[in-house]
Amino acid sequence: MTAPLCFHYEIDGENFTSAGEASVKVKKSLRQLGFPPEIIRKVAIAMYEGEINMVIHANGGYAEVTVYPDHIEIVLCDHGPGIADVDLAMQAGYSTAPERIRALGFGAGMGLPNMKANTDSMVIDTKIGVGTKITMTVNM
Repeated sequence: MTAPLCFHYEIDGENFTSAGEASVKVKKSLRQLGFPPEIIRKVAIAMYEGEINMVIHANGGYAEVTVYPDHIEIVLCDHGPGIADVDLAMQAGYSTAPERIRALGFGAGMGLPNMKANTDSMVIDTKIGVGTKITMTVNM
């Protein structure tokens, strides 16, 4: 592979029926391209957690996945409320999900920690009232 492969996915906000579709498509594409299962697992988990966060908190957004010869970059971008306290949000179990979302089985406060645990780097750029952009890298 010489040129990077780019994938773009729109994430529909508050639509739990389609939540996770982008991560499934990325997983399928990476499998077809012959990537090792461990790399596919990490990318799929990071993508899924990000998608769910966008659905719960930000009324959707988009995901861009770029596959380079030595790493995979995942960019998640939304126009939601922003993250008020990133350090607090990174703590396992911390959640601002409303009770109606928790009743559906989401909002356990593991999204951002799982994203970080399954990537080699993660940068969060967030502005209150503007939105959040998360850039993650999984190295080969």
